[in-house]
Amino acid sequence: MFSSILTGNLNLTNFIICIFTSLILGVISALVHKSTSERNSQNFINTLAILPSLVTTVIIMVNGNLGTSIAVAGTFTLVRFRSIPGNSKEILSVFFAMAIGLAVGSGYIFYAICFTLMISLVLFLFSKLRFGSTTNDTKILKIVVPEDLDYAEDFKEVFERFTTDATLIQTKTIDMGSLFELTYKVKEKKGMKEKEFIDAIRERNANLKVVLTHRMMEMEL
Repeated sequence: MFSSILTGNLNLTNFIICIFTSLILGVISALVHKSTSERNSQNFINTLAILPSLVTTVIIMVNGNLGTSIAVAGTFTLVRFRSIPGNSKEILSVFFAMAIGLAVGSGYIFYAICFTLMISLVLFLFSKLRFGSTTNDTKILKIVVPEDLDYAEDFKEVFERFTTDATLIQTKTIDMGSLFELTYKVKEKKGMKEKEFIDAIRERNANLKVVLTHRMMEMEL
């Protein structure tokens, strides 16, 4: 059942079957990422759709050729270091697409189909059940403040009025050290009005940038 169709010499029929299968499964993986991820870009979705067929082509080319395999491994390493870092969900989707390409490129068509459907189902279930998510009242607050502001004291009253908990999780300098960017994990009080909360912060941070997310999202520290 899980035998490879590329056990003998590669022919045009098998090549076409592999490419079309990887394209279809790549589109499925891209749609799964689009429907289960909170942030998406057209370029990334297109990349996920095409990546399995590219990996399939490479695997078919290097099958049994050690020297070519080493060269391809070096190429993938260069691509990795020239890529913009993504969050863990994007990295997972890239590995998912590459695994599809590896399976199809090795000729295991039925295995690749079963694998894609099973992983897609798991990702859908995790997304619908919000597996591992935090409570909805937990948010990330980013505040830009002047360097001479005593933020530990100046924001204390605001946090007591609008939140049940506010934890400073990151502090970094920006704009050549003239400003600080503070990142808090906050739990809002029931019935809190976001505009009033943000306005109260702006009164104390000289009307500089304030960002309040509506969900706990992965940060790039």
